[in-house]
Amino acid sequence: MIDFAHAVLLPIDMQQGFDAPGTPRRWNRAVDANGLALLAAWRAAGRPIVHVRHDSVEPGSVFAPGTPGNRHRPGFEPLPGEPLVTKSVNSAFIGTDLDVRLRRLGAKHVVAFGMVTDMCVSTTIRTGANMGWDMILVPDACDCFDLPDGQGGTIRAEDIQAAHVATLRYEFCRLMSVAELTEERRAA
Repeated sequence: MIDFAHAVLLPIDMQQGFDAPGTPRRWNRAVDANGLALLAAWRAAGRPIVHVRHDSVEPGSVFAPGTPGNRHRPGFEPLPGEPLVTKSVNSAFIGTDLDVRLRRLGAKHVVAFGMVTDMCVSTTIRTGANMGWDMILVPDACDCFDLPDGQGGTIRAEDIQAAHVATLRYEFCRLMSVAELTEERRAA
């Protein structure tokens, strides 16, 4: 259960670069639909949303400002009045004013989802929890990629997702599904 009057939605790095040619296989084909459902529920309720975008400083990155990959995925663009926090590291709290923005909004709960679970989403959840925020992860609105295991094999995206979600739930956040959040939001 969360107090929706004090919950802020935090879409993390919902950017087009994750669809660039040559990116490894992703597991969650419903990530966009699920994320858009959360945005729609928050907007319908008039609750605050703080968008996060990765502005890479790495030469040649698909996430460099001004490149097509830096753009938000269709439907994830901030609407007027919805702030955008830009970051150049994994955590949305490091080197940004996210903490101050959340405090000014009177937030108690930070509901996070996005790309990719094992990188920027996980790092943001961990940092937020360490800073004292009640972090809530929405796993079915997250996605990640197959990764090389360093020994010639591949770790499947589904396995990476499962391990990271379990680790985060164990110590850093609560878990809620899109259905739970949208149903609970309607009942609030």
